[in-house]
Amino acid sequence: MITEDVTHRKNLNFIEQIVEADLKEGLNGGRVQTRFPPEPNGYLHIGHAKAICMDFGIAEKFGGHCNLRFDDTNPVKEDVEYVDAIMEDIQWLGFQWKNLYYASDYFEQLHDLAIRFIKEGKAYVDEQSAETIAEQKGTPARAGLESPFRNRPVEESLTLFQKMSCGEVAEGAMVLRAKIDMAAGNMHFRDPIMYRIITSHPHHRTKDRWKVYPMYDFAHGQSDYIEGVTHSICTLEFEVHRPLYDWYLDQFATPDYRPKQREFNRLNITYTLMSKRKLLQLVQEGLVDGWDDPRMPTLCGLRRRGYTPEAIRNFIDRIGYTKYDGIIDVSLLEYAVREDLNVRANRVNAVLNPVKLVITNYPEDRVEMMDAENNPEDVSAGTRKVPFCRELYIERDDFMENPPKGYFRLAPDKEVRLKYGYIVRCTGFENNLQGELETIYCEYDPQTRSGLPEASRKVKGTLHWVSARHALDAEVRLYDRLFNVPNPSESDKDFRVLLNPQSKITLTGCKVEPSLATVKALDYLQFQRIGYFCVDSDSRPEHLVFNRTVPLKDTWAKLNEKR
Repeated sequence: MITEDVTHRKNLNFIEQIVEADLKEGLNGGRVQTRFPPEPNGYLHIGHAKAICMDFGIAEKFGGHCNLRFDDTNPVKEDVEYVDAIMEDIQWLGFQWKNLYYASDYFEQLHDLAIRFIKEGKAYVDEQSAETIAEQKGTPARAGLESPFRNRPVEESLTLFQKMSCGEVAEGAMVLRAKIDMAAGNMHFRDPIMYRIITSHPHHRTKDRWKVYPMYDFAHGQSDYIEGVTHSICTLEFEVHRPLYDWYLDQFATPDYRPKQREFNRLNITYTLMSKRKLLQLVQEGLVDGWDDPRMPTLCGLRRRGYTPEAIRNFIDRIGYTKYDGIIDVSLLEYAVREDLNVRANRVNAVLNPVKLVITNYPEDRVEMMDAENNPEDVSAGTRKVPFCRELYIERDDFMENPPKGYFRLAPDKEVRLKYGYIVRCTGFENNLQGELETIYCEYDPQTRSGLPEASRKVKGTLHWVSARHALDAEVRLYDRLFNVPNPSESDKDFRVLLNPQSKITLTGCKVEPSLATVKALDYLQFQRIGYFCVDSDSRPEHLVFNRTVPLKDTWAKLNEKR
């Protein structure tokens, strides 16, 4: 029994252990209620996916519920576009919130609470500039200086706050600050700003009704309290904010209920930036093709690239949650999507750099329909018919005039098997005037098709192909890592000069099998011998577009070994 309990505890991450202990102690009546509180000032990225899995996962595991609450306290940066995108991304990941809330739902209550703080001598209006206030805060080793307005009469602060709230005071001219301790070791306790004036931008929900807006530290814990949140789970950078979170609650919360903030490590991935500010710069400066560019770490970008929600959730489960920040190798994420797509994606033939192969002894007017397996990992996926005829396209790299030892693809007088088709022997080739390979000539052995006497004859190379007569033209976008250094956030160089110039290569004139005429946006595919791809949202029946999700193998690891 003790062993079972120890094993059970080991299977829980440290946040789950905290919640389980709280339930045993009867904290907040044994309820579990979490919230995911994004600020609608950008698109969610994979770092947010880790928080989403935590917030919704805790609620699900312990029989509670999770709400979605937009932290919309800064109208300068927020937009309804981001609100809609965030909701779409959460649902795509496979989660559904119990209730939808906004911090702006509580603006009246938060404003009333601020007035209560003023009346109780716990807040005051400061007329100094932001720069002066920041300078007066001191350093961790040096106490701050008290504002000359810190001890102004309560009635005076009430009057000024009322003027701030009515729009009678210019933006930036005054703030409301909590009166705590300018000598506190925790810098967040040095009279933090509770409210600032914003009149230049209407709020996406409340429009021009409010002229003052609460700061995150004031709005967050109070919104949790109003909603009934039991466990307010944040990333580690908010650990130093926790004492202030508790201090605000101490001033008004009743003893029968108290939200509890706890923190876990944020997600950092190699060759990736997680800064919303820098991601926004990439978009605004046209260095990427929007928030959903498949090179971006945004959830909409990963979705467009062909990542599955299951792969992302499996990746997050694997890396787990700790109390220490670190950096995760992006190859683990790529492994997770390969593993998922290996089971999910149908195999198809596509030739990205085509060269014509002519089977000279194959009848010119003949077309055979070959049986092709859709997915060897999923028997229920069935088979399809693929047309085979005298002229085919194969990959240009699958032929070499003077091959090295151990080369098992096509070369003069060498044999290969054409997948689902026949064994062919190269009898010659032809170059154009520029010396580039133009046509390969082969002869086929008609007894080597599946089910015929020579079908089991051993050859070392197997090539994919498409029928030249039936092939569809396609554009293929080869996406790779956006940055060419493992940790761009720690580099001394401007992050923009660290962009990988090979992160997007667009190929035109590619050839794909005719079964792809009916594909839909975001369909998952494996191009045989090449990699995993998905259908891009730009794709149309008359102009097919495919995005590479990941190659079949981790080529970056091999390159690094060579270096």
